[in-house]
Amino acid sequence: MKTANVLCIVVLSLLLVACSTRVPADDERDIAKPNIIFIMADDLAWADVGYNGAKFYETPNIDAMAREGMVFNRFYPAGPNCAPTRACIVTGMYTPRHKLYQPGGSGKGDVKLMRWQVPTRGEKDPAYNTFQSNHNTIDGKWVSIAETIKPAGYVTARIGKWHLGSDEQGFDLSTNDGVRPFSETDANFYSDIHVGRKITDRAIEFIEEHRDRPFMIYLNHWEVHGPLKAERSLVDKYTDKKKTFSGDDRFNWKPVFAAEVEVVDRSVGRIRATLAELGLDDNTLVIFTSDNGGAAGSTNNLPLHGAKGSLFEGGIRTACVAVWPGRIRPGSVTDTPVSGVDMMPTFAELARADLPTTQPVDGTSIVPLLTQQDGLGDRAIFWHYPLYLAGTSYNRVLPVYGTDENYWRGVPASAIMRGDWKLIHYYEYDSIVLFNLKTDPGEKNDLSETRPEIAAKLKAELAAWVKETGAPVPNKPNPKFAP
Repeated sequence: MKTANVLCIVVLSLLLVACSTRVPADDERDIAKPNIIFIMADDLAWADVGYNGAKFYETPNIDAMAREGMVFNRFYPAGPNCAPTRACIVTGMYTPRHKLYQPGGSGKGDVKLMRWQVPTRGEKDPAYNTFQSNHNTIDGKWVSIAETIKPAGYVTARIGKWHLGSDEQGFDLSTNDGVRPFSETDANFYSDIHVGRKITDRAIEFIEEHRDRPFMIYLNHWEVHGPLKAERSLVDKYTDKKKTFSGDDRFNWKPVFAAEVEVVDRSVGRIRATLAELGLDDNTLVIFTSDNGGAAGSTNNLPLHGAKGSLFEGGIRTACVAVWPGRIRPGSVTDTPVSGVDMMPTFAELARADLPTTQPVDGTSIVPLLTQQDGLGDRAIFWHYPLYLAGTSYNRVLPVYGTDENYWRGVPASAIMRGDWKLIHYYEYDSIVLFNLKTDPGEKNDLSETRPEIAAKLKAELAAWVKETGAPVPNKPNPKFAP
């Protein structure tokens, strides 16, 4: 064999060895992507969990998450009630973009007490259709949180309450009750006393079926939304407890509501136990929260002001905890405001998936916050609510225009939060209120006149956001207005 040929063979062999032992680039490594489980209760108040001071309700599994993971003191699902919040989480967009502002899509209340013309339930005059307000539906054109991470290899499930229309938005599994295939025409399951167990059973089956690949589960409880119903044994437990309860007596605590809280808590415990049994807990991020604040009359939102349907803290702030062993430091707490629109970019970063380019994504990934690498910087979060929502004897916090009579839970308004400051602009009253949530979480002291420089800056920033998003601002006087 000639010397030249020998040299060629040696060089070729060395190249082959080098190629076979080359360290792959970061994006080529088979690094396990975390599983993601997002569990959401319905109408659970910020104060309804033990780690936030609840004494009558029992939430040992949620409280364990608080000890073993991160507590978000200021988590805001992005809407004051259920359908808008869910749309924000699923699409990563604020309400003016997906145009779902309220379940049913219309204002609720006495039309004679509304200052402006807006889409109103029971009002057939077309003049009141002054802007688009979707009825429990998001357009199928929007890229969902499931469609965002599926190209990165995730299998996805949406189990439980949906409230967003007939389009399944790309989830591989969709079921409202954990048993039947998804159908938006199905009746709701608020009164099914076994639905909490059934949707948890299906979530556990999904985990077991897909333990060998990355998965995401969006698990939505029907509890603790009314009508309140629960298994008799649980109701009896809290009926007996109430007889000897020596805690806060400012509220007529409801044993059936407490029973529904326990159903949700048991679900959290079962999900986490399954992950541990299968050895998946170290590679799974579990987040628990609620879709909005508590419904007044069912529970007590104190120390927060307002309730479900309100832009006060009692309507938009919820309990939230996250656990991810080895990544989230146990016992960590953050006062950083986090929004439901942050979930899509967060899950996309965890999945190493691309965010949609065909729609705005209003949120910010909170992965640096979860892993305590960094904060989220100085940013604002927003709300927009252009409709009316009547109150009851429990939750009338806003007056009829031109009167001192409280009638409304919600009126046309927008809100901005930046750091400790929160400003609400009421289009109904041509007025603003300003609160420092660090010193006044109960929103008792309006500082708009004593801190005019902050109020003016936030109001201008809010107005720019309203314009940029095309948020509808009611401005046509209601000819039927007769307070």
